[in-house]
Amino acid sequence: MVGWRSGVRVRPGPKPTASAEAVGSSGPARSAEPQPTPAHRGRPDAATAADHPAVPPPDGRPGLVTVGHGTLDRTELAGLLHGAAVRALVDVRTVPGSRRNPDTARDVMGEWLSAEGISYRWDQRLGGFRRLADHSPDTFWRNTSFRAYAGHTRTPEFLTAMAELLEEVRQRTDGRVSVLCGETVWWRCHRRIIADYAWLVAGIPAWHLMHDGRLVEHPPTPGARVQSDGLLVYDADPG
Repeated sequence: MVGWRSGVRVRPGPKPTASAEAVGSSGPARSAEPQPTPAHRGRPDAATAADHPAVPPPDGRPGLVTVGHGTLDRTELAGLLHGAAVRALVDVRTVPGSRRNPDTARDVMGEWLSAEGISYRWDQRLGGFRRLADHSPDTFWRNTSFRAYAGHTRTPEFLTAMAELLEEVRQRTDGRVSVLCGETVWWRCHRRIIADYAWLVAGIPAWHLMHDGRLVEHPPTPGARVQSDGLLVYDADPG
């Protein structure tokens, strides 16, 4: 179903069709995604949360948003977040900063997001760049970075952090909660695995906020499955 919510187009996510590679990875990713759509900058006219009343997810259920800042400056990123009714941002970068984009430094972001009426917190427990464990069962992934992060989803650190994040998503009534990383497109980022966990394990849908303002519904990774113990593993044959 295609519809408009808070000025943001919401539509089902595309099916994986092409090859992709994670930033900083050592090999191609399995289950790659479509090419990104042409992007324009955010919405500089979207100045404050008050200008954009909160709208619930399309089906009325709580939902998690993911976004990558890329090269967006504070005005552009704020406009994008307001357009999607995001009221809380959880930073899932391992190193919360960018030499090329000073507006995304942790301390700086906390200040300007607060002025925009958006709460901000950094959660290093959900950050990427994890060490690949020996005898990893996540054989679906050929990409080392994704495979290592898949293993991280079964650690107490990740499980505790995700429980807190998803509880915030459930309890938030004045808008949406989004996780943020640096990579612009979700299929090249560990945000896709966070979204897999939210949907497959917790039953909470996820949307990816694109730089053209669209909210794309997350398509679960074909090789993912939930074990009997409730943990996520990527060992399924997508066929």
